[in-house]
Amino acid sequence: MKIEIWSDILCPFCYIGKRRLEKALAAFDHAGEVAVQWRSFELDPQANPTPGESQYARLAHKYGQNEAWARQMSANMEQMAAGEGLAFNFDTVVPANSLRAHRLVHLAARHGRQDAAKERLFQAYLEQGLDINDVPTLTQLAAELQLPAAEVAQLWVSNDFEQEVRYDEYQAQQIGVRGVPYFVFDDKYAVSGAQPTELFLEVLQKVWAEARPQPVQLAGPEGASCGLDGGAC
Repeated sequence: MKIEIWSDILCPFCYIGKRRLEKALAAFDHAGEVAVQWRSFELDPQANPTPGESQYARLAHKYGQNEAWARQMSANMEQMAAGEGLAFNFDTVVPANSLRAHRLVHLAARHGRQDAAKERLFQAYLEQGLDINDVPTLTQLAAELQLPAAEVAQLWVSNDFEQEVRYDEYQAQQIGVRGVPYFVFDDKYAVSGAQPTELFLEVLQKVWAEARPQPVQLAGPEGASCGLDGGAC
């Protein structure tokens, strides 16, 4: 089974959704036969935050509210995340453009480290207050992920993997993705948003069952027939 997930590092619901899906997979009997592929989605491709700007100021400006509103919204989000074992800290979040981070995730995929890269970047941004648009910071995170140093260095002096990011976003547009996280199971069923773990498990079981031949059921009692065990035939 294949699960494609469109998400942005900047999206707290994406990290929560990731954790809930992981819990569903832990309860799914066939998790070893599920392949997860992360797809890029930039919530704000033109983001160019003012140095030193807080996450609260950014949210207040984006939604036309005051910072008190932004702080309350963020506190609610921190509480939701805590329920999934995550320690969001919006006091330290550094607003950023996420394109470089998405490109790094694509590089990590080349080396079988895509999920680990996504996890590390979420943690860096939402829990540790690291700037995920800062090249030295991203280089250090890449080293933690044991990605080849030469390929990481090349990433920052080129447009490597930008085309892959744009293709992911094109695909999202084609299938009608308007918000993230967005999960697509075997190109058949979609789940939008950080849904409860129980719903993810239900979809996993449904997709698995539909992909496997099911024995037919007799519509009535058995009639006269010739069988493999002989009889009158």
